[in-house]
Amino acid sequence: MAQSKLGAFRLRAAKLAALFLVVSLMISACGSAASESTTAPTAGSGGTSSTMDALIAAAKAEGELTVIALPHNWLNYGEMIENFSKKYGIKINELNPDAGSGDEIEAIKANKDNKGPQAPDVIDVGFAFGPSAKQENLLQPYKVSTWDTIPNELKDPEGYWFGDYYGVLAFAVNKDVVKNVPQDWADLLKPEYKGQVALAGDPRVSNLAIQSVYAAALANGGSLDNVQPGLDFFSKLNQAGNFVPVIAKQGTLAQGETPIMITWDYLALSARDELGGNPEIEVVVPKSGVLGGVYVQAISAYAPHPNAAKLWMEYLYSDEGQLTWLKGGGHPVRYNDLVARNVIPAEIAEKLPPAELYANAVFPTLAQLEAAKKVIVDGWDATVNVDVKE
Repeated sequence: MAQSKLGAFRLRAAKLAALFLVVSLMISACGSAASESTTAPTAGSGGTSSTMDALIAAAKAEGELTVIALPHNWLNYGEMIENFSKKYGIKINELNPDAGSGDEIEAIKANKDNKGPQAPDVIDVGFAFGPSAKQENLLQPYKVSTWDTIPNELKDPEGYWFGDYYGVLAFAVNKDVVKNVPQDWADLLKPEYKGQVALAGDPRVSNLAIQSVYAAALANGGSLDNVQPGLDFFSKLNQAGNFVPVIAKQGTLAQGETPIMITWDYLALSARDELGGNPEIEVVVPKSGVLGGVYVQAISAYAPHPNAAKLWMEYLYSDEGQLTWLKGGGHPVRYNDLVARNVIPAEIAEKLPPAELYANAVFPTLAQLEAAKKVIVDGWDATVNVDVKE
């Protein structure tokens, strides 16, 4: 590789590492930030080769793992699931790939006494759902062997939940249908986008959709503490006939049913790459209302396969797992550690959007997220008054 290309990569990596540091600092008010402890991993978490060997043996004896809400094109989860299953010979049961964070929590509640494949072992949910699930005693603690490299601000000190990756809300636009690509939230209200704008989830249960409404609020006179303008924006979008009450997916985007899809940047990038120009997809990080969202991992307190669940977490938070997410266009929680040890391949880093597109990103605190979630979930029907369905 040419020296100039190596230099550009290192500069880019440094910028993105700095960005992730800003993310951690901006979320520092989320409660767990008060703890500066770097407690050693709990027994059986893979802290030594012997404990890791014991965990692998126990997980293989269980033979299965049940996951939920993991579409294969969501942050490269298809490759993640395939590689884990091949590596350890563990069958993975996949429940409802298109479920929202609220649905995942309900699945735990509904299957407390179910030891079959309908009971999720692990969940991947929006930031606000981790602490609330802990409060409801739905989770069990676990600390992976790479625990110390997860920023304190992005994990529960006791190990009940821990951040996994983050992204920002963006527009995925089908250019075969949309000739004049919108560049900001206000553009979506233009008459030319009639019947073209859709959310990638139901704002009453989906973290992605909730965060989309939150982002719209920031772009329309709201703030991290005032999300009502986001609901008002979608009410206007609906009244104008621009809003499509269909849960947008890669398929509906490609077919032109939802040619402007509001989604996480990594999902938009995945759709662009998978479709390979048929049709051509443009990914737009809006000029205003750039909201960053962190997701978290956790193990169900009622997991039928607890050891397989722990091994899954070890894999996700290993270098191999973190780089698999990075290939999917998201920024994994251990990003700074990967950069510091120079283990990110240049070909992966170079496919990510320019760091400057994220310069205006803001990240709500946990308290702000919980407050915003309640306003949006409770207020969607009253303000927007439209069902969002498959």
